[in-house]
Amino acid sequence: MMPAARESLLEAAYTALARRPWPTVRMVDVAASAGVSRQTLSNEFGGKDGLARALVRREADGYLAGVDRALTGPTEPRDRLTATAEWTTSSAQDNALVRALLTGCWSERLPCPPLSAVPSASAAPAQRRADGPLPSPADLVRDRAVAVLAGPGASRADTAEPARSCELVVRLALSRVAAPPAGNRVADLVRGALHR
Repeated sequence: MMPAARESLLEAAYTALARRPWPTVRMVDVAASAGVSRQTLSNEFGGKDGLARALVRREADGYLAGVDRALTGPTEPRDRLTATAEWTTSSAQDNALVRALLTGCWSERLPCPPLSAVPSASAAPAQRRADGPLPSPADLVRDRAVAVLAGPGASRADTAEPARSCELVVRLALSRVAAPPAGNRVADLVRGALHR
């Protein structure tokens, strides 16, 4: 299958999920919305579970690309963490799948694929990747940020302070997602917490 057709199917599935709970999303409707046959969809994803894994993987990859941009943008580590917190908060507020990946709170409206790898018989490399392990919340932000802030080849001692700062920032960002307070922006909270 062409990558554009795969992306069209994933976008059709995402749109369907925005309109109704995942258990009621029908493969035939996703295929029709993408302009392909149900058999083409089945050949690409193997079934609804494969489509769910691919959809979650796509949303995780989009989120991680934003994390990478935030971590490589500003020069000061505090500003990088602030940008990461802002991206995390806005992404999780705008995307239920990213929010579920970050918080572990999967509602009955969402597909809930296991984070561990599943057996894959797919000939499509993109689907084999989607069938691999899905990223955990630690993989999504904290471990990535520590690696960037501490630098390549950093010792465990060199990563202690960046790890503490990253953990604090992730917790602040996720608390804003789980229970958004009125008032302070996440950037103000992060800057205040990192100045202590």
